[in-house]
Amino acid sequence: MYTPSTHLVLNKLITLTNERDAIALEHSLAKTLFDLMVTFTAESARSVVIYHAVDIRKQLFSTVVIDKNAKEDSLPPLLKQTLTNCFKSGEYCTYEQGRESSTRLYPVKNAKGNTIAIIAIEAQISDPHVHETITLLLQIYQNINGLINDNEHDTLTGLLNRKTFECKINKVLAQMHNTNKRKVDEPNQVHFLVIFDIDHFKRVNDEFGHLIGDEVLLLFAQLMKQTFRSSDPIFRYGGEEFVGMFECASHSNMPLILDRFRVKVSNFDFPQVGKVTISAGYTEINPDDVSSQVIDRADLALYFAKNNGRNRIGHYEQLIAEGALQDSKKEGEVELF
Repeated sequence: MYTPSTHLVLNKLITLTNERDAIALEHSLAKTLFDLMVTFTAESARSVVIYHAVDIRKQLFSTVVIDKNAKEDSLPPLLKQTLTNCFKSGEYCTYEQGRESSTRLYPVKNAKGNTIAIIAIEAQISDPHVHETITLLLQIYQNINGLINDNEHDTLTGLLNRKTFECKINKVLAQMHNTNKRKVDEPNQVHFLVIFDIDHFKRVNDEFGHLIGDEVLLLFAQLMKQTFRSSDPIFRYGGEEFVGMFECASHSNMPLILDRFRVKVSNFDFPQVGKVTISAGYTEINPDDVSSQVIDRADLALYFAKNNGRNRIGHYEQLIAEGALQDSKKEGEVELF
């Protein structure tokens, strides 16, 4: 029978299925579940939190929070242990906070059946139909998230693909531009774009074949995942080129991060191939940039590194200051002759 609550659920489904970005989809899911809990459980709905396992052994979790009140950053030890157990088992469980407060933990899984997140709903849910509605919504979310994941990621390496990079950098630039216009008083975070290139990769394909070349790309991608934070997205840009977008507290952090990764790659033994090195070029992302300008600057720094010995890092702004590079043309400038 069609009811007002059915209408509400269908409207939420329309909103949820309209998302084409994994992060936006996740926030939409949290907001959808919270709105449903407010409707179905009156004022007992307190929060919906999505937990990701940063380090399951150390019980470190990142969160997406939809809450009536501000949440503390630290999690109670019992909740940490419950989350750990839920991630490991992949089974629904509850976390009791007292007689009047209970949190239900719903695992979210990927296509392989691995738990990728935990949805924690703090509300008094006595109606079994509400629990069933939540379970069905999560199944729909998992299906949509799987489709988005397939569309956003490179088939070979599992990294984000070039199409996703183009969307991501335009979003970052738009956010930086809006924040700059509002002059928001926030801690100054510096954004960088880095282009990585595997040195002499054509030689690897020619000498060892494309299957071994693909293995080098796959292992290189794994080294990137192991080295860089999950909050700093990395992409396979094409062929042996990779792109990273990084957010740092200061300018001095970026060369240290990149050189540490360069050394890590040069020390790694790639099966059958042996030692492989990389070159990289990076530039600061500014609020008034357009994406083509940022890519062009990082690319110029990369080619400087490639043309001056390889296995090194080129910093565009530093190279300009030293006179090693000429400033790239600004958007709109046209050279007629």
